[in-house]
Amino acid sequence: MKVVIVGAGQVGFYVARHLALEKKDVVVIDMSPEATRRISDSLDVQVVTGSGSSPVVLTEAGIKNADILLAVTDSDETNLVACLMTDILSPSTKKLARIRNADYDSHHSTFLEAAPHIDTVINPDVEVVKTIEQLMSVPGAVDVGEFADGRIRFVGVYLDRGSKLAGAQLYDLPDLCGDSRPLIAAVMRDEQLIIPRGDDRLKAGDLIYFISEQDKLFDTLNLFGKQAERINRVMIIGAGRIGYRLAVALEANSISIKIVESNADRCAELADKLNRTVVLHGDGSDQSLLAEENIQDMDVVITLTDDEETNILASLLAVRMGAKKSIAKIDKFSYLPLVKAIGIEQVVSPRLSAINTILQHIRRGKVLSAVSIKSEMAEVIEAVALETSEIVGKPLKKVKFPDGAMLAGIIRQDAIIIPTGQTVVQPDDRIIIFARRDSIAKVEKLLAVKLEFF
Repeated sequence: MKVVIVGAGQVGFYVARHLALEKKDVVVIDMSPEATRRISDSLDVQVVTGSGSSPVVLTEAGIKNADILLAVTDSDETNLVACLMTDILSPSTKKLARIRNADYDSHHSTFLEAAPHIDTVINPDVEVVKTIEQLMSVPGAVDVGEFADGRIRFVGVYLDRGSKLAGAQLYDLPDLCGDSRPLIAAVMRDEQLIIPRGDDRLKAGDLIYFISEQDKLFDTLNLFGKQAERINRVMIIGAGRIGYRLAVALEANSISIKIVESNADRCAELADKLNRTVVLHGDGSDQSLLAEENIQDMDVVITLTDDEETNILASLLAVRMGAKKSIAKIDKFSYLPLVKAIGIEQVVSPRLSAINTILQHIRRGKVLSAVSIKSEMAEVIEAVALETSEIVGKPLKKVKFPDGAMLAGIIRQDAIIIPTGQTVVQPDDRIIIFARRDSIAKVEKLLAVKLEFF
């Protein structure tokens, strides 16, 4: 597979790194010599310095032999033109564009995807709002993913010391949990990702990733000591694109919202656009302002400014002053391993959301969705089992799964099956696979003997 990436920012860099580790042929285009030099020095990929919207530069990058173009610069216009030029030069190349301008929302987004020069529009702001809503809906969750049209949830939670699962072996879970027994796909311990076996013990402080049917989710969360609580009051600190989108979504659910924004002109603009949201001009890390606005009554405080340090500080301050929980927007991947140590459990990243969406569209086989976890250490992939796949037609115990990968669930029509060694995957089953990053290329081979894009 050959992939041409236009844009060497954080999204372009991390997607290129992800694909290079999977031994894919990657070319990165960027106007900045410094950005392309950073890519060249850090990754085993080709680089071209120039404009990704230029037909000359695209041709130099080998676009005519590329399977996929990813246009992920910070300029919507550049991304759109790059896709248009690619459609002229190489109509068979699959084209994905990152588009963040709200003017392209709703029917305009549908129009773009219907245009012949773009296959998929990716809006990380929209994906982040979805992630925030999912985190708010699942108490105690650090990561949340949806599969099978929402019927199956993939959830990451920290195991508290008081939980009855602390110290338990996986063999013991059926006796401890009964019908609510979670399928534990992975455990993060001391920043190491573990694919657990039956004799492994769960320890307090572990970050546990499990898969559960939606109708059993809250019973499963109870096993981890996470109780469902209704969200009535939310404070949003930072009213950029994401803050505004989130306020609109929460207003639709009749949630009481306060927004704190430091830009007076932006406050005036939002006060006109929003119906029931209280818009406050001020600094979200100002203790006196938070106290005056009864921060202790807030069910969730969500920090969405453009400054990561401000988001971290405001999140910590809000919880210390009595808010029940906080969610912080953090884009620097280097910060993600540190947030738990300083007291922040729930974070969102527009760049990670963009990467998740991109991965969904570049996987071999009929992949429906893909969720990257813990700074790309692993993925959870939902795919359709093709008749040509090696995984179909024989008991799973006879399928040679790569080390670091496991089949976590099967959806067959309306039935959800937790697989055993005797289970046989049938053609057109929807399957959920958990895989460490170093196993993904082998998982792709399992999923698709015919190397096709869907």
